[in-house]
Amino acid sequence: MNDELAHLQPAFRAHALLPTSERLQRLSQDRWINYTRADSILTRLRNLLGYPERSRMPCLLLFGATGMGKTLIVQKFIRDHAAHFDEATRSTRQPVAYIQMPPSPGEKDFYEELLGTLGSILPAGVSVTSLRHRARVMARQVELRMLVIDEIHSMLAGTFREQRIFLNALRFLANDLRIPLVCLGTHEAKQALMTDQQLADRFEALELTAWTDDASFAQLLMRFDSILPLRKPSELCQSRIRKRILSLTEGVMVRICRLLEAAASEAIQSGRECIEADLLTDALAAHALVSISERRARRATA
Repeated sequence: MNDELAHLQPAFRAHALLPTSERLQRLSQDRWINYTRADSILTRLRNLLGYPERSRMPCLLLFGATGMGKTLIVQKFIRDHAAHFDEATRSTRQPVAYIQMPPSPGEKDFYEELLGTLGSILPAGVSVTSLRHRARVMARQVELRMLVIDEIHSMLAGTFREQRIFLNALRFLANDLRIPLVCLGTHEAKQALMTDQQLADRFEALELTAWTDDASFAQLLMRFDSILPLRKPSELCQSRIRKRILSLTEGVMVRICRLLEAAASEAIQSGRECIEADLLTDALAAHALVSISERRARRATA
């Protein structure tokens, strides 16, 4: 059996030997897949985290269509640089803080989100000035070295005046703490940040584009084949299958993931134990992508 599982990475071979119910459960769990594009972004983030302090720190804007994997890449980076307790100083160190942009660009909501992720207790009725001061103090106490703001395009929901105040707050915080900002969002995020020339000059903009049928995509599919709990190697790198996957998913990362998970589930339940071209039907893709839409709808109403 070990020779038959040679297509899998060693750490995942035992998963393929589990009972059907457990393998199906594993398919629905989040997983990290290394691929060239993500590695490049992770390297850029590590470089920013180690950047020496100066008055105008470099920043990064990671933008692209919904579902291209921006948040997953950054969450991997945050897991690798998680908050930890320093036994020597008996205090918590948090090198990276991650927040989601509030629904509107209110300065008060922004500082409350930041203080919450830094572990601060928020008393009621605190002024914006007090919140700003507390956020700066807490950031220094935990030795914050990077602030990540997801869904930055949400700031466009505010008035022009609210947007200006929020961008001023971002610039002030970056200058005061001397830390890089990393912002994630859709294509509108670039528009949102570029309205402030001083911030625009600091931000390197990286776009996550849809996948195309090239060597990088073939490598991504090979990585999938090496971790899915299937007992036989699949045919994912065949030209016909690559083109079929792109046709069904439009090259969107989250759709590719869900389609392959659905196909692997079908391969397990049918006893085929590998993904072949005829499994990638329109009906399978429709089911997988409807599931994505339902999850998004539940998150939006939560």
